[in-house]
Amino acid sequence: MTTIYLVRHGQTAWNKEEVFRGRTDIPLNEIGIREAELAGEYLKGMDIEAIYSSPLSRAKETALRIAHFFSLEVQPLEGITDMSFGKWEGRPLKEVQVDDAELYRQWREEPHLVRLPGGETLDEVRVRAMAALEEVIESHPGRNIVLVSHRVVNKVIICGILGIDNSHFWQIGQDTAAINRIRFERGRYVLSLLNETCHLNPLETERLKRDF
Repeated sequence: MTTIYLVRHGQTAWNKEEVFRGRTDIPLNEIGIREAELAGEYLKGMDIEAIYSSPLSRAKETALRIAHFFSLEVQPLEGITDMSFGKWEGRPLKEVQVDDAELYRQWREEPHLVRLPGGETLDEVRVRAMAALEEVIESHPGRNIVLVSHRVVNKVIICGILGIDNSHFWQIGQDTAAINRIRFERGRYVLSLLNETCHLNPLETERLKRDF
């Protein structure tokens, strides 16, 4: 059985301010650094063989703090890079809700049908992310692996392993520094932990409790 610990990166300033991130390279803020350290402490008892990360700083910084507990190198994995939000990147949520009201409504109600201006679709993200997941599983059969990625990527991977389409995107929560556990055995995926945040209890009054 291969076990994947799928982790969302820690908090950034743009999470806190509700600004669309996508491929824009935003570092962790102070709370995000602490979240990443707490995720590492949660995972330190696991026999982790390899740690992979999206190349973006917020994911890589999270992965490095987890890797500290295992003396492992972080390996970049392009397939789990965040979704391209195109012209929405760097724009506050409140601005998009006004300036692109109809498209934003569709994004909330029918996310699987939306191509963001100059960006990707959820299906495109899912294809590359699932390919990356499968590649990692093939490289580490029967071992425990950490993948550090992003809200959108994690959600479409979870949809993929559950065999449901991306219309269910908003029904899956992914808090910053949340941990998901996916088991793969005999050709079948099992989601055994979803959006675990108990390790973040020391930051209960500081961390974000919303999916952005």
